[in-house]
Amino acid sequence: MKALEDAGFYCIDNMPATLIPTFVELCRHSTRGLSKVAIVVDIRGKEFLEDFQKVIQDLRHVGHQVKIIFLESKDDVLIRRYSETRRRHPLEKERGIPLPEAVKKERGEIAFLREIADEVVDTSSLNVHQLRDLIMERLLVPGVQRMKVTLLSFGYSYGVPTEADIVMDVRFLPNPFFVKELRGLTGEDKKVKDYILKKEEADDFVHKFTKLIEYLIPLYEKEGKSYLTIAIGCTGGKHRSVVITERLAEVLGQRGKEVTVRHRDMERG
Repeated sequence: MKALEDAGFYCIDNMPATLIPTFVELCRHSTRGLSKVAIVVDIRGKEFLEDFQKVIQDLRHVGHQVKIIFLESKDDVLIRRYSETRRRHPLEKERGIPLPEAVKKERGEIAFLREIADEVVDTSSLNVHQLRDLIMERLLVPGVQRMKVTLLSFGYSYGVPTEADIVMDVRFLPNPFFVKELRGLTGEDKKVKDYILKKEEADDFVHKFTKLIEYLIPLYEKEGKSYLTIAIGCTGGKHRSVVITERLAEVLGQRGKEVTVRHRDMERG
């Protein structure tokens, strides 16, 4: 569920099957545009589970795209996981039966879900990162950027942003603050942009740093990271860092990356 939430799905755990059609209709008419929804259904659904197959058939009949992924694991692995997390199996609590028997009964009672599944995934040998990658591969279009990247300009005079994953100092570039006609402007002004970007070192930096970002994104994604904040700093956060942040966003956008831009200190001073 966490992986799907990171991918933009609206997730609900343990919704009774009979309520799914109503919820789908609410999503369809939502002003938020809830087009991607993930619902977890398991043995906790009890008597509602028998309605699940008809619910899915009805949803598909009216044109909704539905995909069922069934996660399973070997008995000994399930028993070990319950022991490690110190959580009780739902049937163990409800019926007062030993854990091994609860696991066996669960497998039998939800066997019909396995039969109608589009994908069956054995998680026995998967760690959390491997499971996340597998779910993403099965549900998302290949090549879609999953990580949310934020480019944040700031001024060292006001401190380094605590949320930054990567911090880059661009104080090596000429400072417009010392140019009288540029001092009162910001990095969003064309005159300031032209002053900085006409420098060969600025263009060279953007090119090389963009390559580094493109190299790092899939590596961070592989490790399960969903958000990446790259902070670009200059002295006051008003000129150089703003220009470079905007230029990086432009270049990354041209290369198919979706980025969010924030200027923390641009309006200070």
